[in-house]
Amino acid sequence: MTSAPSAVADLIARSNRLGSDPKNTNFAGGNTSAKGTDIDPVTGEPVELLWVKGSGGDLGTLSESGLACLRLDRMRALVDVYPGVDREDEMVAAFDYCLHGTGGAAPSIDTAMHGLVDAAHVDHLHPDSGIAIATAADGEELTRKIFGDEVVWVPWRRPGFQLGLDIAEIKKANPQAVGTILGGHGITAWGDTSEEAERNSLWIIETAQKHIDAHGSAQPFGSARPGFERLPDAERRAKAAALAATVRGLASTDAPMVGHFADDEVITDFLAGEKAPALAALGTSCPDHFLRTKVTPLLLDLPADAPVDEAIARLKELHETYRADYAAYYERHATEDSPAMRGADPLIVLVPGVGMFSYGRNKQTARVAGEFYVNAIGVMRGAEALSTYAPIDEAEKFRIEYWALEEAKLQRMPKPKSHQGRIALVTGAASGIGKATATRLAKEGACVVVADLDLEKAQAAAAELGGPDVAVGVAANVADERAVAAAIDEALLAFGGLDLVVNNAGLSLSKPLLETTEQDWDLQHDVMAKGSFLVSKAAARPLIEQGMGGDIVYISSKNSVFAGPNNIAYSATKADQAHQVRLLAVELGAHGVRVNGINPDGVVRGSGIFAGGWGAQRAATYGVKEEDLGQFYANRTILGREVVPENVADAVCVLTGPELSRTTGLHIPVDSGVAQAFLR
Repeated sequence: MTSAPSAVADLIARSNRLGSDPKNTNFAGGNTSAKGTDIDPVTGEPVELLWVKGSGGDLGTLSESGLACLRLDRMRALVDVYPGVDREDEMVAAFDYCLHGTGGAAPSIDTAMHGLVDAAHVDHLHPDSGIAIATAADGEELTRKIFGDEVVWVPWRRPGFQLGLDIAEIKKANPQAVGTILGGHGITAWGDTSEEAERNSLWIIETAQKHIDAHGSAQPFGSARPGFERLPDAERRAKAAALAATVRGLASTDAPMVGHFADDEVITDFLAGEKAPALAALGTSCPDHFLRTKVTPLLLDLPADAPVDEAIARLKELHETYRADYAAYYERHATEDSPAMRGADPLIVLVPGVGMFSYGRNKQTARVAGEFYVNAIGVMRGAEALSTYAPIDEAEKFRIEYWALEEAKLQRMPKPKSHQGRIALVTGAASGIGKATATRLAKEGACVVVADLDLEKAQAAAAELGGPDVAVGVAANVADERAVAAAIDEALLAFGGLDLVVNNAGLSLSKPLLETTEQDWDLQHDVMAKGSFLVSKAAARPLIEQGMGGDIVYISSKNSVFAGPNNIAYSATKADQAHQVRLLAVELGAHGVRVNGINPDGVVRGSGIFAGGWGAQRAATYGVKEEDLGQFYANRTILGREVVPENVADAVCVLTGPELSRTTGLHIPVDSGVAQAFLR
């Protein structure tokens, strides 16, 4: 057997190569293993070990910490105590008694397959081409036709210890075979070396795809339905944005969800096909697919050019039907010991001519759910091209969806953060208070749209927060109604909806009355007073349509109530913002939308406003050096402490978190105590 360092290194390298190519397996799908020897630190003697990808890991990014390491002798000894298929779930707990050493990942349900098969290296993968054969009505016959006796058909069986025994016996009885097609599920391949196992896996995948390409129907989804074809780019994206808030609200009936929109041609081509309604109703087959996407999607049954209002009304009707159907599915199959129903909303919503909305508790989960449904489309295409798509029946799907082991995995997930699942748009977020606010909201689990006049800086700030699964940067001239509408649309397409808006964009000029020009006045009012109004108005539409409540926060100023010197235009527009808070709190409260404000004192550190000339002007007004301005502001406060952007961000986080859920129309001073600005 291979030595431990060599076996592990080869396994990780092979796993990363296989997992980085989506034609081989989906994200976090499949598992790989290697067997080798190491020295037992207790006895000093060699011991045979199994290294296998642990539960929940991803092959493409697998590292040594993601492997479970088990003693092979103890793993194989479990065969002697196996109580039978009715109690095979108990074997997962037994794997813990086979572990070698400390650390590493928890063994997955597929560990038995890897440990019991007599091969040094084993791959279990979920390639579209392989699952297409596995879900074809005549999959067993196709397997013989395509692969001869080198690949053996395995009838559907839920993953577990018995499946491992079955595959081990098949390999023993078929020494010429290099792998199997697992009915309804995927493929398994093996080899004496890591290179051989990888070569066999790729051969099965590529041979299946070549056969589909050479012998499959040119129209596996049937003829295109007139009126259901892909819309032009601009029209398609505009309609997606117009529907996004409605769809997200429907998908969040049981629990708040983040959305992802995809409009790849593979999706719209599928939706245009005459077979699409029947295939969608059959649902997915591979366990990894339907655990991420639910058993079936919600498919809008209107043509692509249906008016938005008509599409919204029909989506609401179909959602009610979907929930009733899902509840009935649960009732048909649930037993006394089944976990409670987890929610009846769809995770995949398909709109002909437009694309697919997918949902999850965070952006990554939503995106991956959509990727899995694209995999499912690929599977259906291959199966229909050669035969008839015939997924596993719904009773088997239910056994996996509501498997006690899956429930235990869900219960082990970390407690959500305060803003988990919320979607925030922050204006002026490339620097200063806006950037600090975006950073804090992202840290608390929110998805953040970093909106700024400077697109390049907005995108750079979003990249710092973690990239597109956490934040996106968009251009936003808040004084331009069309630009604001475009930014809101981008937010809806990026994350599926909107929950929280921070009106932070601003600028300032410090001049006495007689030196303040009409242009000075208009500029500041356009950006802050009108800009906040335009952003709030555009955001209110999706907030209301979602029916999920929400928050609008205005970053106003202590100057909204404090009459500072040489500050007429800035202070007047801040007073305008402050009263917008009160007016909108009253108007939007009926929709569960809370509107609050924050009144900071001069925030000098990291501020784009102060760096752009305002700092020099205020320093001159007060007769201090510009570099001393922050300390000057601090010295005049009750607490004697400088206000920094993070202090304002903290206030935004508290105002929009669960602790102040009954607070609206409030202004919170973040000024270290300026008596003249006390609210009365």
